[in-house]
Amino acid sequence: MAVRKIVQFPDPILKTPTLRVDVIDRDIVKLVEDMFETMYHAEGVGLAANQIGEPLRIMVIDTSPKKESPPVKLVLINPELLEGQGSIKYREGCLSFPGLTVEVERYQKVKFRAMDLKGEIKEYELEGFPAIVFQHELDHLDGITFIDRVNGLKRRLALERYAKLQRQGTGG
Repeated sequence: MAVRKIVQFPDPILKTPTLRVDVIDRDIVKLVEDMFETMYHAEGVGLAANQIGEPLRIMVIDTSPKKESPPVKLVLINPELLEGQGSIKYREGCLSFPGLTVEVERYQKVKFRAMDLKGEIKEYELEGFPAIVFQHELDHLDGITFIDRVNGLKRRLALERYAKLQRQGTGG
């Protein structure tokens, strides 16, 4: 396992939709191991493959470090959102935007389908914090960042805050 470098905004890979995974081989298993290692090293709870420079539809989630949420640990390959219900606002951070948090509105509960590391396609339901993490990472796989979920003045102020953090060297 290896800790990989996390790609930071405005790297173009973060705005590029990722590619489906057709075969789960040793390289994919190694990538998933590296993703978990990188996520834990950065003290994150979710990571999309394109955040470490791999343009593939793979995400890992482990909410156990957040004590307020039910612990969920998942490897999701080619995830597809099937249904979203309710609405929840949450102040999100992102490993690709170190130091920045913004309030984002998401579904409270999600139902989705994904392949696991064994190649089995399963359906999942998540709610609350784990559902937020899933939606955040799914956005990454679609070339969308959490800042894209914020409009107008809030977006501009968040981008200015992020630029200031980068200049101060507090990001990453």
